[in-house]
Amino acid sequence: MWNQTKITELFGIKYPILLGPMGGGFSTPQLLAAVSNAGGLGSLGAYTLSPEQLLETANVIKTLTDKPYNINLWVSDVDNRLANFPADSHEKVKALFKPFFDELSIPFPDLDANIPSKFLKQVEALFEIRPAVFSFIFGIPPVEILNEARRLGIKTVGAATTLDEALALEEAKVDAIVAAGFEAGGHRPSFLRPAHDSLTGTFTLIQQLKAKIKTPVIAAGGIADGKGIAAALTLGADAVQLGTAFLITDESSATSLHKATLLSDQAKYTVLSKSLTGRMGRLIRNRISDEIKYESEVLPFPLQTHLIRPLREAAIAQGKTDMINFWSGQNGVRLKHTKAAELMQALITETGQILKS
Repeated sequence: MWNQTKITELFGIKYPILLGPMGGGFSTPQLLAAVSNAGGLGSLGAYTLSPEQLLETANVIKTLTDKPYNINLWVSDVDNRLANFPADSHEKVKALFKPFFDELSIPFPDLDANIPSKFLKQVEALFEIRPAVFSFIFGIPPVEILNEARRLGIKTVGAATTLDEALALEEAKVDAIVAAGFEAGGHRPSFLRPAHDSLTGTFTLIQQLKAKIKTPVIAAGGIADGKGIAAALTLGADAVQLGTAFLITDESSATSLHKATLLSDQAKYTVLSKSLTGRMGRLIRNRISDEIKYESEVLPFPLQTHLIRPLREAAIAQGKTDMINFWSGQNGVRLKHTKAAELMQALITETGQILKS
């Protein structure tokens, strides 16, 4: 049976279909529950949540599903260079972005570079919650954390954008590895080399990993329908992870404008940019990504996010859609299902028809 894989056995789910753990509030308890209740693995992108918010969200999830689910955190949630970012570089970035603020008639924000990491405190909350799966990006947690997850019976999943990263994750003895292809929407979770040096496509990455590692592989990036799922499984993936296809559903907390943009012709034009957050991510091209080239120095993550936030809010209020960041994968051209349960059923049915089992 196509839906019986190492991942379905490992996670205790019916279908090898995972919800991408979209951070920034996009993945909601309702979306997570819809995917888990349909037999997949729902996910919560929790890197922006405080430990208290994480515990509160988990309480909501418990009221919506009793099925396995995943909580995702960022191992590196603050750039190391933030601590000693030069004042002259800060002024150059200010000069680069100030015209956008002037156009919207809003003041340039005063930014506080004192941004502590939340990761370790978030992990404490996660261990209290005890989800079935703990996934993480931008690195590998300390061995003590991985050992405690095993002791608590929590499966661990790391993300790799290259074969070298997958080998490092296997060395750390994670339970599964996401093959994060460069087609995926959102941030590129590279951690051994810069993201711009780690741009392997999903289907190539699946084959590289299956040739060199024994850890189960989850394919992510550019998969939006049953054809993509069937292709990934045929190449050896043990499961697939979809993000953008679920972003347009009613259960997602993406704005109506974001969803409408994903369903428009604009979804054909995605780019990799670091101008919106300080780290490379894939989004639908806009004026900021066009005018602030990738080579331009921007503020470290997440300070760049703090810089862009008031700009984004003003752009939304003033209808300046060409300044708004809309995350999207490359394969958003045939999205149509706006109910998560309906999308899951369509994915299951189409994959089964293609694989005939």
